[in-house]
Amino acid sequence: MMKAKLFLIMQCGTPSQDNSMAFRAEMSIWASPNIENSQESGASIQIYCQDGGHYNLIQAGFHISPSLYHNRDIHFFTYCTKDLRSKGCYNSQCGGFVPASGAKLVPGQAIAPASIYDVQDHYIRLSVNKDPYSGDWVVYRHDLETPSFLGHFPRGLCPETPRIQALTGFVNYLKNARGPPMGSGHFPDCDEKKSAYFNHIKNYDVNGQAVDPFLSGMVKLVDKKNCYDANDLFLIFKKGFTFNYGGPGGCIG
Repeated sequence: MMKAKLFLIMQCGTPSQDNSMAFRAEMSIWASPNIENSQESGASIQIYCQDGGHYNLIQAGFHISPSLYHNRDIHFFTYCTKDLRSKGCYNSQCGGFVPASGAKLVPGQAIAPASIYDVQDHYIRLSVNKDPYSGDWVVYRHDLETPSFLGHFPRGLCPETPRIQALTGFVNYLKNARGPPMGSGHFPDCDEKKSAYFNHIKNYDVNGQAVDPFLSGMVKLVDKKNCYDANDLFLIFKKGFTFNYGGPGGCIG
């Protein structure tokens, strides 16, 4: 299985240097109706933290994954692994993410509507941050009238201060096959009706308060630039800190 990811990565220092505790962002929602069964395309907030001699990952976002859901709808998902070398599990496949009672969005739930290219964009605003009291990693939805608590990852999945946290677009596909579209299926464009985006990006401090990100601590990584790309993080009126990403399907690499 081939993977292509692009990251806006923050917080690569040592735990003693870290004062931020994950992200909040508006994540644009794009469909991919022609995606193949062996492919996956999505976007997420990812938290990596050191646990002994390896790294754990917790993740929340949106994806299209026909092999997982047996359809081509867009789904909210959660994912975790206790070791990056192991497969990990989605949604309720294991005892990782704990959904909140009456949550407005639950892992595996299909969401609509999708954005329409050059017509209308749609988004959901998510956050993942460490609760300063329990130490659990809590997930909220923020684009409703009031913030909705969706659930949490137990603190044991990420016991130390995260070493890396990232906003990422990603695709997965078979080796030597053509990759699926990422985002809107177009390369980055500052027009949010044409390009996938993360808008209004915020960090959380150790007290659980949302703060602007520190640009000096953020790094962009694109591992298959000939197929997919992202522009730099920038500050823009009415969008806050933002960046666009994506690329068309059909690229082999």
